[in-house]
Amino acid sequence: MTRTDRILPGVALMIAFCIVAPLIDVASKLAGAGVPVGVIVFGRGVVQAALMAPVVLLMGLSFALDRRAFRLLALRAFFLVASTYCFVAALRVMPIADALAIVFVEPFVILLIGRFALGEEVGPRRLAASVVGFVGSLLVIQPSFAAFGAVALLPLGTAVSFAFYMLVTRTLSARVHPVPMQFHTALLAALICVPLLALGTALGEPSTTFALPQGIFWLWVFCVGLASAVSHMAITYALAFAPSSTLAPLHYLEIVTAVVLGYLVFGDLPNALTVAGIGIIVASGLYIIHRERVTARARGLTTELPA
Repeated sequence: MTRTDRILPGVALMIAFCIVAPLIDVASKLAGAGVPVGVIVFGRGVVQAALMAPVVLLMGLSFALDRRAFRLLALRAFFLVASTYCFVAALRVMPIADALAIVFVEPFVILLIGRFALGEEVGPRRLAASVVGFVGSLLVIQPSFAAFGAVALLPLGTAVSFAFYMLVTRTLSARVHPVPMQFHTALLAALICVPLLALGTALGEPSTTFALPQGIFWLWVFCVGLASAVSHMAITYALAFAPSSTLAPLHYLEIVTAVVLGYLVFGDLPNALTVAGIGIIVASGLYIIHRERVTARARGLTTELPA
């Protein structure tokens, strides 16, 4: 198989990810109209774990974990719960494209964490691009904050939580196969939600009170988990076929899909300021990807993103 023959399936799978991943957001927003946020997060974990378990078995992979891998998976699941909760809570009132655009500052957050917390070498041009990308996010946040209040800041919580999620994933990727990793993370996320739902129910906190979905809301919660499982498998195998340096720019297609689905399902269209902010975020992100490639080539390395 030639290099091109390997890359094309990876590109196709990455495009599939960019189409399916926003369906998680659509289903979450539909579910949020009648289901507490905590229950949606819990349902995602349960459904995703149930769907991934037979995949692990069919692939002949092991469920076994060593102690360090288990601790890292529990930390990964915690950050997944935090990022999902913030995003689903934001989607209850915000348009999908607006919330997702703010979340796309996550690569900048990873870069800054790497520079200031982990001591990784980051050049001034990438740092400058991160600042510009964050300014772009402020252009999206500003009208959203005026319209929806402090809830517009929740996607930033998602971005920060998901940045740590990805950093933990980098460490885990050398110890656990990505398919069992998805199963264990989903299962642990569901288990983490149990005490949170119990506490929320006892305190009468609406967003974390346990309440079974009713009617069509069962379907929406199931679709959150289904789309999560499918999209994660798509990006996992995309990265198996093609290097992340090839696939990373395609990730921004997810914003395009989010805009289209937000309009078709909810009638939402970004305003001019939001479009400008999205453009700045995308341009800054693409520039950082370019600089990562240049740096990797200079060191004789290939860039890798975790599945």
